[in-house]
Amino acid sequence: MQNYKNHRRYYPFHHYVITPLTFFFLSWSFWNVSEALDNEQDIALSIYFLTGAMILFFLPIIARIYALKNQNRTIRLEMRLRYFQLTGKPFHQMEKKLRLSQIVALRFAGSKELLSLMERAIKENLTPKEIKKSIKDWQSDNYRV
Repeated sequence: MQNYKNHRRYYPFHHYVITPLTFFFLSWSFWNVSEALDNEQDIALSIYFLTGAMILFFLPIIARIYALKNQNRTIRLEMRLRYFQLTGKPFHQMEKKLRLSQIVALRFAGSKELLSLMERAIKENLTPKEIKKSIKDWQSDNYRV
């Protein structure tokens, strides 16, 4: 069962294999360029490896950013629908008063506490962490990126 303590997602292959390996390759490539400059070796090949390492380092980061941005759009749409279902009113006025991070945190609140927690988040300017800790009826999201 998902709750505040275990809701963060880690993908071992991404976080513990791909990212460290690309960082290692990037570091090695920088070292290789500096060695080539010091020893007057084939600098072109070293720069070629460095360029490839930079591309490989940024690809998983960019892919993750794209996925998270898409997920945030989906969460905003979900919250608009939930708010409308609970109140019969559009979410736009409330959305303007909340930061995206607050909206994402409110996503985990059950329908019975969502509106009151939303008002409290606006009134007290709660952080996402404070919002999540305040949730009594945690709604799992097992499809997050």
